[in-house]
Amino acid sequence: MWDIILNFSLGLVFAHLSIRVPLLTFPRMKSWNTQFPPHPEPILVDGQLLRRVLDMRNFHWLGILFAIIPLGFGWMSLKYGNAPLGFGMWISSGWAIVSRLTSAIDVDGPPWSKDLAMRLQIVRNEADSEKSCCAFPVPLWEVMSVRCNACGKVLLAESRPDLGRPRSDGWIKGFFRLLLTDGRPIVSPSSEEE
Repeated sequence: MWDIILNFSLGLVFAHLSIRVPLLTFPRMKSWNTQFPPHPEPILVDGQLLRRVLDMRNFHWLGILFAIIPLGFGWMSLKYGNAPLGFGMWISSGWAIVSRLTSAIDVDGPPWSKDLAMRLQIVRNEADSEKSCCAFPVPLWEVMSVRCNACGKVLLAESRPDLGRPRSDGWIKGFFRLLLTDGRPIVSPSSEEE
């Protein structure tokens, strides 16, 4: 009885971790983070940030390919080997694939989207135009909003999702936080204007 529960749980955990491999590993490499300040400092809204948002979007969708691996191993294990282990992998990776696919039509969607990148680009464009908030605007994406560093005005009320920077709270805490939140921001956006 306990071996069945253990095998099923191992299959669930393996498949749950495998879909998150792209988000947990690729953007956290040192070469990917030299142009950004350390976590959790604000990030300048520039071309590098927009590129990172789009890269994180691609890593999010790449998780589907990484979920196919435990889905296939789970199916083979169901058919030819350890059924509880295979069922755990099959259920977890299948659920993850369905979750990722339905996030495309969800109102909230994934934490990184093309729409988010376009809204950040609009903030950049307005900062460079005559409609800017002050004489020398410097838009920074803080934890709760995009705010001008010069005048303090909120330019975009959008909480910052995980951007792949190594976390300041340590590798283990950051790893578990990302597993639980799946990269989504854990605070609601700031909407006050100063």
